Amino acid sequence: MNKTLSVIAMAIAMVSCGADQGTQSVKQEKAEAALEVINSRVSVRQFTGEKLSAEQIETILRAGMSAPTAVNKQPWAFVVVDDEAILKQLSEAILSSRIENGASHVVVVCGDMDKALEGEAQGYWVEDTSAATENMLLAAHAMGLGGLWVGVYPISERVQQVSKIIQTPEHIIPMCLVVLGQPAEQPAVKDKWKVENIHYNKF
Repeated sequence: MNKTLSVIAMAIAMVSCGADQGTQSVKQEKAEAALEVINSRVSVRQFTGEKLSAEQIETILRAGMSAPTAVNKQPWAFVVVDDEAILKQLSEAILSSRIENGASHVVVVCGDMDKALEGEAQGYWVEDTSAATENMLLAAHAMGLGGLWVGVYPISERVQQVSKIIQTPEHIIPMCLVVLGQPAEQPAVKDKWKVENIHYNKF
């Protein structure tokens, strides 16, 4: 009986060990996949003109809304633009956007001052919307799509132009444009690793 129990115990231990190894393997694969997306993301400025689906856009927006925010205020609003006339207006207002190069959609990432913190902490909305923007670009890249971050805030002229085009109320501030589409180019990945930018404990 004791021998039988020992065999069972060994079998359970082996299965458990195998399960642990399997779990570690899955974790390792997930980590490698995530790091590959982060390290290989590039800015795409040429698109095929093919329209993205509503499901693809929602997936990207969900990624954006998964970003961390100060005190979980989520002080953001997203204006999804696919209307050709409005895309043209945005393209003409901000020449660096490359929207005219076959982009499918533009997501205008905005700060919602009604949801932002008060006092000096109000400025955290810029960090929060920036985190959301990066999440969206990484999601697009992971899906095989092209994306481009185009700055709007804090250039007052750009803020005013974009606000007018998408008709934002006063408490909404356009922070940036996320230009999206099927990529028509494969830009080289830039190695941005620079040891001289790293400091430990003190500058």
